[in-house]
Amino acid sequence: MPVVLCAQHASEVVEVQFPGDSLSRRVVHDQQLYAEKWDTLSQIRFWHKIMNSPPEVSFINIAATRQILDSIPTELYDGLSSLEKKVFKDSILVYRGMPMDTRVYITAGKGHYYNHRAVVPDIDKAVEVFLEEGVDPWYAQAILLIESPGKLRKSSAGAYGPFQLLRGVAIRNGLTVNREVDERADVARAAWATARFMRRVCIPETRRLLKDMGLAFDESSVWFRLMVLHVYHAGAGNVRGVMRTINPQQGGIPLVNRLWQTQYRRFGNSSQNYSQIALASLIEFDRLVSLYQDKQPKEGIPPLKPIALPQPTRIPHAIPARPVVSSFGRGM
Repeated sequence: MPVVLCAQHASEVVEVQFPGDSLSRRVVHDQQLYAEKWDTLSQIRFWHKIMNSPPEVSFINIAATRQILDSIPTELYDGLSSLEKKVFKDSILVYRGMPMDTRVYITAGKGHYYNHRAVVPDIDKAVEVFLEEGVDPWYAQAILLIESPGKLRKSSAGAYGPFQLLRGVAIRNGLTVNREVDERADVARAAWATARFMRRVCIPETRRLLKDMGLAFDESSVWFRLMVLHVYHAGAGNVRGVMRTINPQQGGIPLVNRLWQTQYRRFGNSSQNYSQIALASLIEFDRLVSLYQDKQPKEGIPPLKPIALPQPTRIPHAIPARPVVSSFGRGM
């Protein structure tokens, strides 16, 4: 069984060793994800499907709930014009008898992107740094599993490195970023800067926001930590704006669900997805750790039920000159 190394924070740090790895690695396990039923939410099950599907397949889903309605070859959908894509989505709503203002997304599989096994060495290093800085390593693991897992990428906004730090944030938190040196690419240094940013900005701003909203909270709860992640990703001002729009009376899953369905300025689709992907990634990673460590699911981690798709049928999608046959029931 995994060895518990630290449980002083909301989550516990356990030590595991993967096949082919000569070193034991420290990772985080959070039983609250299952005790509070976050793993049963439709959005989390949706991202589980996306993370385990190839990019050649796209899923037609309802934006508000991420309910999957159908699937379509990605190449076929990408080949449509903007008008044809709109007509295609409208035809889905007409066939389903759904309100025409229902937002529909087409989301491609990302099984090629979320390589959680590759990020294990980074998590191991970051866990140690976060513990030294007195910050819950849950945040380190969540961010590393979301942001460029196992890869170094630069976003369109200029964020870079395993923690996808913006240049200004990195410099303000002690990193060197110039033409010759960019410490954001160094896992240990980036983890140190991120832990400082979390401790000095993200966590205090989340506390202040929730107090201002009159909401009771426990910093060890999952929903509080998801709020911190939103501040990290979207900025305190945008999160405060969306919270004022919602005007919640309580925290927990009901609040997070409303966040996932509310937009405010720069708090848009990618911001809504951020905590959904964090939860799905943490649960996927937990299962990976359990598989390699014990050959059996870790105690307390229930099996993730597959998303039930409708029976095979044909939908006469109204795409001019390009009729599309529904792919309900197609094996993924």
